[in-house]
Amino acid sequence: MAEAPKISIAELKTPVTGTLVVLTDENLDFGAAARAAMKPSGDLFQRVAKIEKFTGKRNKILSLAAPSGLKLEHLIVAGTGKSKEMKAEDWLKLGGAIAGRLPAGARNVTVLAQTPGGKLGADEAAQIALGIKLRAYKFDRYKTKKKSGEDDESKTPAADIRVAAEDVAGTKKAWVAAEAVGSGIVLARELVNEPPNVLFPVEFARRASELKKLGVQIEVLDEPAMKKLGMHALLAVGQGSERDSRLVVMRWNGAKKKSEAPVAIVGKGVCFDTGGISIKPAASMEDMKGDMAGAACVTGLMHALAARKAKTNVVGVIGLVENMPDGNSYRPGDILKSYSGQTIEVINTDAEGRLVLCDALAYTNERFKPKLIIDLATLTGAILVALGQEYAGLFSNDDKLAERLTEAGKVTGELVWRMPLAPYYDKMIDSKFADMKNTGGRFGGSITAAQFLQRYIGKTPWAHLDIAGTGMAAHNTEIGDSWGPGWGVRLLNEFIAAHYEK
Repeated sequence: MAEAPKISIAELKTPVTGTLVVLTDENLDFGAAARAAMKPSGDLFQRVAKIEKFTGKRNKILSLAAPSGLKLEHLIVAGTGKSKEMKAEDWLKLGGAIAGRLPAGARNVTVLAQTPGGKLGADEAAQIALGIKLRAYKFDRYKTKKKSGEDDESKTPAADIRVAAEDVAGTKKAWVAAEAVGSGIVLARELVNEPPNVLFPVEFARRASELKKLGVQIEVLDEPAMKKLGMHALLAVGQGSERDSRLVVMRWNGAKKKSEAPVAIVGKGVCFDTGGISIKPAASMEDMKGDMAGAACVTGLMHALAARKAKTNVVGVIGLVENMPDGNSYRPGDILKSYSGQTIEVINTDAEGRLVLCDALAYTNERFKPKLIIDLATLTGAILVALGQEYAGLFSNDDKLAERLTEAGKVTGELVWRMPLAPYYDKMIDSKFADMKNTGGRFGGSITAAQFLQRYIGKTPWAHLDIAGTGMAAHNTEIGDSWGPGWGVRLLNEFIAAHYEK
């Protein structure tokens, strides 16, 4: 993997050499520090901007190499549009846009985090730095040959990036928290991007266990332990694989009162999903290495919370399996007894994620008695049909919880859209032979999957996020082109910070 740049917060001073990044608005005006830095070049910027038709529109970049009158190697001007209308997500995207246009092999970069309209806040400057960090991420550790015409420097990010801020102390404090979240996102991206022959359940559990270094308490349940507990639904999914299944419990106790009921986050971790006996079509099956994006998000979130020392109690639980066809695989027609005691008739072995989650959810609810439970899962293709890749599907039994998640989505840009739950859909998963079926058929597939999970929640406030469209195979954005986007870490970090930290 390409080496990540070192990002630091510095005083608002003009560099003598290297690459300078300045911010402008739709009036093509600059802050005082940028005006002073550019003064020796005269009207160079105005002339180039006119030729290039650069108007300062948000996230548009104008790059000048070896600008006349300056000793700089590059001058980069980043547009903010109407800077007073910029929100946290916009500053993040601006940082990503800047990182995307940094010269290949640049070794010394300074970003003047100052707007024409006045002082730029510490949180906004830290978001610019976070956007740079996320855009700089590359997953290329398995590439051994360079592309034609590619030199060593073209793959090397800027080694030293300084975000020069007006409120240095405040920005440094904000950057500690933002960088913690960024590292959690990178961890989630790494997990989703890894190939399935490298990242299987036992290896995933080992990597999650590394969070011990940050003070996270880790428990790993192996197959005998889960069998003793009665997690037969989860175990059934993995019984056709030569790779053993695991359940990992991650606990962060940051509240003053260690006994305070935690927020619980549960993730689906199907490290590879063939569909089992109900095997998937061959086309694009390689994408099913990302069927553990929910578990990746939970792991990245726990990293973020611990690294920034969140003042709350959170428990993260991930069920890790591999769904493979084999003589020992579970079959359509099987009846499974889940951890909760409820029985499940298997209709389709490719509806496996809910079998993993139902045991993980019931176990989490019974053992930790949390304030609320949120689960994340790349659960259904149907949610892609309904919402595409812009929104994750949100299902909830609690209006307040749903509203808070929706608001956190608007703040971070990781958007969710509430979908219905209703008794009618519940009837679609009733079984003639068991308490329920594991699929309700083609229509309303995302809804019946959520109805299935709801049977394992009881009265605990609960939300289910179907991230099949957002958790993997992401389209390029300002903050990265990673196939695994690390979706959900920022959303849930914002949700927890806004409502469950004192």
